[in-house]
Amino acid sequence: NSILQKINMIFGGENKLLKEERHLQILNIVDANGTARVSDIMAQLHVSDMTIRRDLMELEEQGKLERVHGGAKSLHLFRSHELSHGDKQIINIEQKQTIATKATTLLKSGQTIFLGPGTTIEIFANMIEDDSIRIVTNCLPIFEKLTQRLPRMKVYLLGGEIRSTTMSFFGDLTNKMLTDMHFHQAFISSNGLRNNQIMTSTVEEGCTQALALNNSVERYLLMDDSKIGQEDFYAYYSLKDLTTMITNDTQTEKIISLEKYIPIF
Repeated sequence: NSILQKINMIFGGENKLLKEERHLQILNIVDANGTARVSDIMAQLHVSDMTIRRDLMELEEQGKLERVHGGAKSLHLFRSHELSHGDKQIINIEQKQTIATKATTLLKSGQTIFLGPGTTIEIFANMIEDDSIRIVTNCLPIFEKLTQRLPRMKVYLLGGEIRSTTMSFFGDLTNKMLTDMHFHQAFISSNGLRNNQIMTSTVEEGCTQALALNNSVERYLLMDDSKIGQEDFYAYYSLKDLTTMITNDTQTEKIISLEKYIPIF
């Protein structure tokens, strides 16, 4: 397969899925940093100079970024639309797995935890081995994965109105159930972190996550460092009000300014 992929790359015939994944990763890099050099994108994605320049040309034609000398510039601080659940599943997988592995060290037997929506949280949920931990979630994909552990593990799904982009439940019904629930730990992700504010795409989903955090003794943000500096529509929680943030450390300069607020793993 690797040989075929190399042949395809040489002749410009990349598999459509690989190309779409690469485009998403390029946009993620450019949007997260504001600008990105071709050499930096090449180093992160391990593809040729010619491939990156061709990708940037196509993305500019699609109106998703602006090419500049030696690289590309973001057209906005945040995307005009939120990435789909499927798109998020193929971005920064290795970083998300590292973060999830770190988060498992925080778990304690017999406790009740809340898991919010997000692909990083999904990976984390799959790594939970202790069946004595009781889990509450408003995310359908997480619930579906954890039902494989029944009846050994107790798993609760909060209902309500479902949001197709994240496949999570939100709204008055969800919040009514959450109001009377209390957790030892809550684990959430986000679309962006800017000016120490945790952000997501909708007010409704943000309010649901904020309620779960407020009802938890310990509050954890699991987020890869590409989201640091990224902005989204609604700021629903402050970084300083969390117990800690768990992130990868591949771009240390992006998290230095946060260390005075909370510890970084």
